[in-house]
Amino acid sequence: MIRLFIPHDLAAGAELALDHGQSHYLASVMRQGVGDELLLFNGRDGEWRARIAAVTRRAVGVRAETLARPQATGPDLMLVIALVKRARLETIVEKAAELGVRSIQLMTTDRTNADRVRVDRLTASWIEASGQTGRLDVPQMREAMKLGAYDYLLKPFTVD
Repeated sequence: MIRLFIPHDLAAGAELALDHGQSHYLASVMRQGVGDELLLFNGRDGEWRARIAAVTRRAVGVRAETLARPQATGPDLMLVIALVKRARLETIVEKAAELGVRSIQLMTTDRTNADRVRVDRLTASWIEASGQTGRLDVPQMREAMKLGAYDYLLKPFTVD
């Protein structure tokens, strides 16, 4: 069954208009029509069974029906990673989402070659991986910062 992440609030009977990309994906790529069922999640309200209520040239409308799974979050894991070349970084982000990482902190170091990163592109990859693995939460992507600003992560971890 198709799962989609949407930013809207989900509740029984909620009617939602999907954005252009999701509308195109459902109607043109997956060939879904009125009455077809799908799953929606937003990282806050759980996973909802929904039906396609309308398909037009510009948008697809869906109606949330019943709660399929209540909201749950995974372990509180953060991945701190230095910026690497784009293709490798996208792979790392995708695999981190599949493994259950809750947030990624991007870092720049003295030897970082990448001067900037498109967080929106990484976030799209992250959300897609979350949808494919059945996660109900959507991980956070934090803007890149200089490694020295996060010194406490470098100190040895001890348990008392």
